[in-house]
Amino acid sequence: MWQEFNQHGVAGSHPYFVYTPEKYQVGTSVPLIVMLHGCTQSALDFATGTRMNLLAEQHNFIVVYPQQTKASNQNLCWNWFLSTHQVRGSGEPASIAGIVQTIKNATMTWTIDPTRIYVAGISAGAAMAVILGVTYPDLFAAIGVHSGLEYQAATSTSTAFKVMRRGGPEPVQQGLIAYNMMSNHARLIPTIVFHGTRDQFVVPLNGDQTVQQWIQTNTLASQGRYTANFSQPNNVTYGQVPGGRAYTTTSWNTVDGKEVQAYWKISGMGHAWSGGNSGSTYTDRRGPDASLAIYTFFMAHSLRSMEHSISQTMPLQNKFLQTLSGFFHKRGSHESGTHSEGGNIQHE
Repeated sequence: MWQEFNQHGVAGSHPYFVYTPEKYQVGTSVPLIVMLHGCTQSALDFATGTRMNLLAEQHNFIVVYPQQTKASNQNLCWNWFLSTHQVRGSGEPASIAGIVQTIKNATMTWTIDPTRIYVAGISAGAAMAVILGVTYPDLFAAIGVHSGLEYQAATSTSTAFKVMRRGGPEPVQQGLIAYNMMSNHARLIPTIVFHGTRDQFVVPLNGDQTVQQWIQTNTLASQGRYTANFSQPNNVTYGQVPGGRAYTTTSWNTVDGKEVQAYWKISGMGHAWSGGNSGSTYTDRRGPDASLAIYTFFMAHSLRSMEHSISQTMPLQNKFLQTLSGFFHKRGSHESGTHSEGGNIQHE
C-alpha cells in the first residue's frame, strides 16, 4: 500500500510516501528503511527504480520515501552541500529524522522496531544518508551510500560541483570531523557503499573517500574494537552478473570478525542504481542487485547488536586502563615518595 503524507519541519514542508506490505499487521514489530532519491527524481521514480517495495513485500518491512521540493531545491536535490543541512537539529536532516519519529509514533498504523531503522540513498540522497549517519547515529542502525560522497565533502554550491568531479577533502580529516559532529551520540555505524567505476557525475574517487571517511569515524567511535585499514580489507570477492557486469566486493570487520563496512565497485557502470528497474531514471539493470545487498547488510545490524558488541569490549579496556594506571601510580610513588599523577590517562 502506497500512501502520501506531509511533514512540516524546520526545513519547511516535505511530502513523504510510505509503502506498507499488503500482508503487514499492526502489532508486528518490523524494520523501517528510509530511501532518499537523487536530483531530478521523484519518490515514486526512485521506488520504482530500486524495487525496494518488492523486497518489502517479500521480507515484511516498511519503506519511507521523503520527497524533496522545488521550493527547497530547484533540481530536487537534497542540500547535502550546505552547512545548514549538515548538523543535528537543523535543516533537512532534522526534517527527515522528524519523518521517522512521526512514523514511529503512529502506532495505530505501524509498529516499528526502534533498533532497526536504516537509511539509504543515491547521489544527493546518498550524501544525505551519510549526513544522517553522522548527525543521528542514535536513530539509524546502519546506512547505505550509492554513488555518494563523504561527510562535508562540500559546504557550498560551487564546491559541490568541484568535489563531484574531482573528489572531496582528505577523508581521514573528514572522518575526524564526522566523529566530532557525533558528539556524545558517537557509535560505530555499519556502512555499505556502491559506486560505478565509470561514474562521470560523482567520480569513483568519491566512493573510495566515503569508505575511508567511515573507516576513520568508526575507528574513533569503536573504542578500540575496530581498527580497519582501507588498503588491507578483511575480505575481497569478485562476482559477475550473468550477461551483465563484473563487480568487486570488499569488506572490513571488527577485531572479533563482525562485518562493519562493505564496498561494492561495479565495473563499467555509470551514475546509476545497480540492478535497478530499467524503466526508471538512473538505473543499470546489468549490475548486481544493490537493493537486495543493502537490505541483507542492514538486517545483519541493529542498534542493539552494535551496542552489545561494544559493551562487551569495555570491561577488558577498563581493566587494561586500571592496570596501566596502577603501574604508573606505583612507579611514581617509588620514585618520588609522593602520589603520582601518571595514572591520569587521557582518552583522545
